[in-house]
Amino acid sequence: MNEKNDLTTGSVGKNLLQFALPYLLSCFMQTFYGMADLFVVGLYNGSETTTAVSIGSQVMHMLTVIIVGFAMGTTVKIGRSVGAKDKREAAKSVGCSIVFFALFAAVVTVLLLCLTSPITQVMLTPAEAVEETRLYLRICFAGIPFITAYNVISSIFRGAGDSRRPMYFVGVACVVNIVLDFVLIGGCGMGAAGAALGTICGQAVSVVFAFLMMRGRDFGFRVTRQDIRLEREMLSQILKVGTPVACQDGLIQVAFIVITVIANSRGLIASAAVGIVEKLIGFMFLVPSAFLSAISAITAQNMGAGRPERARASLRYGLIITLCWGMLCALYNQFLPHTLVGLFTKDEAVLAAGCEYIRSYAFDAVFAAVHFCFSGYFCGDQKSIVSFVHNITAILLVRIPGAYLASVFFPDSLYPMGWAAPLGSLLSALICIGFYLINLKTNDGLDAGNVV
Repeated sequence: MNEKNDLTTGSVGKNLLQFALPYLLSCFMQTFYGMADLFVVGLYNGSETTTAVSIGSQVMHMLTVIIVGFAMGTTVKIGRSVGAKDKREAAKSVGCSIVFFALFAAVVTVLLLCLTSPITQVMLTPAEAVEETRLYLRICFAGIPFITAYNVISSIFRGAGDSRRPMYFVGVACVVNIVLDFVLIGGCGMGAAGAALGTICGQAVSVVFAFLMMRGRDFGFRVTRQDIRLEREMLSQILKVGTPVACQDGLIQVAFIVITVIANSRGLIASAAVGIVEKLIGFMFLVPSAFLSAISAITAQNMGAGRPERARASLRYGLIITLCWGMLCALYNQFLPHTLVGLFTKDEAVLAAGCEYIRSYAFDAVFAAVHFCFSGYFCGDQKSIVSFVHNITAILLVRIPGAYLASVFFPDSLYPMGWAAPLGSLLSALICIGFYLINLKTNDGLDAGNVV
């Protein structure tokens, strides 16, 4: 194994930052070019196209996080094999992942292309934005193989302890996407279709670049043709971690979509405002998302190497950093929300509604910081079912019913509806803390006093 990607030695805090920062930049660029779509569309088009892109991109984001969730199984499996110095097991993990995700992408692409119209209807898309939303989704669905390939290759690199190269992949996609946004949306007047084409072309170029870089990369283990096959036991281990993560992330996005549907039912202004704020919240979640991935990779390698105290130390450092970021986000949006929402709309009504919504929603960055870090730890320790449980509990008990009740009792304001997400995250955080403390007491191999 390449020693500079070995997360089982050296300073835990340094390893965490060195892994998290490239991943953070990757997430920033990925979110940035998603926000760039809305920004460029807002420059050249009206609320109808903005709504189409915000709704369509939310559907695509849900699909992407599900793919990333499944790929987390690959990251953890490779990480534990690398930590245990088992090169053959790591190679077999890569080969099995390649075959599984190729089949997955083929099936999902065909299925979603057939379901484009029903999905548009389920989203309660405003009538003015239906046609553009449908076109946006069809183009993006056709690009699912590129989205899948990019995320699987990135998961392989991260499992081997390398978060830097995936950052380059996203950088390539980001540049291509933004250039094509201005060409296709601004120059050619293609609206939502131009935004979708720009995104997919960027992903396609990124995948080619990733394959070329993967061929020249020394992971410390060699993948042969014999490794590239489905093996029941290996696939079972990958899916044991990946399936709960994919389900939890998918359900979180379903909750977001339900909230969007509630907003869509309130008209074009509320729909556009919620779509814009969801993009901004995605930006705020970059830091906890980056540390989730970093903590997961560090935990996987150190659990594989029999060093659980280092995994717990990474959790503590991650919590400190992400909580500081979350409090900063919440505070900023109490006083200057218009500086963010105003970047994506010229409509005064949409701006006012968006500022209301983000003032309450921004507190989610504080509570989500806690359960994101714990989720990374649980996934790396192959206990991703815990993450699934706390998320589904929060969704069913707080997020969805909270948003619905707020829309019923406060139909003229988005501010109360914005509290549904942070209250749901608070419940998730409490469940995570409780399980972690119980696990420390019942597991003989753990010693809470060693967390430094």
